[in-house]
Amino acid sequence: MPFSSYKTIGSVLQEFQITYTEEDFIIETEFEISDYFREDLQITMEDGMVNNSEFAICENLIYPVLKEVWKSYRTQFILWSHQALSYDENLSGFPEYILAKKSPLGKFVFDKPFFVLIEAKQDNFEAGWAQCMAEMVAAQRLNEKPEQDVFGIVSNGGVWQFGKLNGSYFTRNRRFYTIQDLDKLFAVVNWIFEQCKIMLA
Repeated sequence: MPFSSYKTIGSVLQEFQITYTEEDFIIETEFEISDYFREDLQITMEDGMVNNSEFAICENLIYPVLKEVWKSYRTQFILWSHQALSYDENLSGFPEYILAKKSPLGKFVFDKPFFVLIEAKQDNFEAGWAQCMAEMVAAQRLNEKPEQDVFGIVSNGGVWQFGKLNGSYFTRNRRFYTIQDLDKLFAVVNWIFEQCKIMLA
């Protein structure tokens, strides 16, 4: 069934026999945000309709943040938008965004390993994490390296939550971040990208 069929965290934990824990595992790593980005985001948030749908949240609030950090890592990774991800009939669908290794064959090749799965939800973080965790399981199985971290992000645009899957253990970061504190949010996303870069080595 598609990723979107998973509605509760408990159902994903049971189906895939994953142990759930919560702890603060993120080490904020400073990222310099341009004045242009700050001003552009502020204008968008003040005068634009940014959260009337999951598509609007993706385009106006999530993708701009991800893209700004990705630009510093673009030689190693491709940030895919709404790309099909399929492991089997129970694990398939279209995550909002996927951070994947940049293929030596060029940017048109959707290559593994897959490192970060990002889901947008207007307010239902339970369903968002259920869907994101299923996507993380699919990525882990496609990567064929269960000991390698796969990261997940669920956001309604304003609030951002972070987790990671390693083997059969899922850890959700206790602390969540908001787009109102842009420096800390960027520091977290930057740390995750940096961990992915380390795993490529």
